[in-house]
Amino acid sequence: MSANVHALALSALNEHHLFTALDLAGTFAFAISGAIAARNRGLDWFGVMVVAFVVACGGGIVRDLCIGVVPPAGLTDWRYLTVAMIAAWMTIAAGKLVARLAHPVIFFDSLGLGLFAVTGAQKAMIYGHNAEVAILLGIVTAVGGGVARDVLLTRVPIILQREIYASAALIGAGIEVAGESLGWDSSTRTWLALGVCFALRYFSLRYKWNLPRAPGYDDKDSA
Repeated sequence: MSANVHALALSALNEHHLFTALDLAGTFAFAISGAIAARNRGLDWFGVMVVAFVVACGGGIVRDLCIGVVPPAGLTDWRYLTVAMIAAWMTIAAGKLVARLAHPVIFFDSLGLGLFAVTGAQKAMIYGHNAEVAILLGIVTAVGGGVARDVLLTRVPIILQREIYASAALIGAGIEVAGESLGWDSSTRTWLALGVCFALRYFSLRYKWNLPRAPGYDDKDSA
């Protein structure tokens, strides 16, 4: 009996470490994405740091408020602020190096989307919420920071356009939740969900895949 309890405790500890590592990785990826976008709009260093933090932690803060984790981890855990500021300063100090990466915003935004879709769904399930809530909060975690970024930079939010963004997060969170209900190994379902979400978002931007417009739309109407 004690051996089984020890094994369960070890498994829970490993899952907690995996969740924390993925959440911080998503924070770093989204912070770089936000910092690059802010730098490209000509903001000063303080503005770059603010946008980086909002993009990195905004979705997670909304998720935590929805599931009753108050105050949110993004505001109480020093690691999130530290990771976001490191990413922002890296972008400021090594802007030319970051810019040399192929499609840097696309890459980091896609990576952050996949990471947060998975961790958002995971945290909702950890706190005992059902599959519907887990999927919805996975989407909120993934897209919340991007919406805040676009509002701060006075752009139409990506999720309101034709780009495959929230739908990619939906699929990633759905795979994570479905894998949990089917009893898949935690690392297997996590990496599968992350990979599918990342690939769908990244390649949709790279190859201009878009969702169809509403019937009756005419390009002249946007002129």
